[in-house]
Amino acid sequence: MQPTATVLVYSDNASTREQVRLATGRRPATDVPEVEFIECATLPAVLKRLDAGGVDVCVLDGEAKPAGGMGVCRQIKDEIFRAPPVLLLMGRPQDAWLATWSRAEAAVTLPVEPVEFADALAALLRSRLAVRS
Repeated sequence: MQPTATVLVYSDNASTREQVRLATGRRPATDVPEVEFIECATLPAVLKRLDAGGVDVCVLDGEAKPAGGMGVCRQIKDEIFRAPPVLLLMGRPQDAWLATWSRAEAAVTLPVEPVEFADALAALLRSRLAVRS
């Protein structure tokens, strides 16, 4: 039995967090483990959970308020030792340059498109789990 992968989902919007869960299902691809979600609605909750360790991938909502996912991404890349890879949810494709600025490893646009999202999440999980083993 494969271990589970832990995915932290940050958004102040419960509907966005639900879109991520539904797009992922039990696992985003057959060659990655099942996913366990940690949902956070505030920046302090994200930082506390990341400090505790054990997060494989972060999914951050770039449209979250008051702390947007792009700024949160940049902050965790600066402050968290060996920060997990980040999949950023952007409001518009034109925000791709901000995703690069934030140092996110991947980005997709909102609303979450299930196939595109699952492919991006699976790729990050594969890279993270390869480093972990």
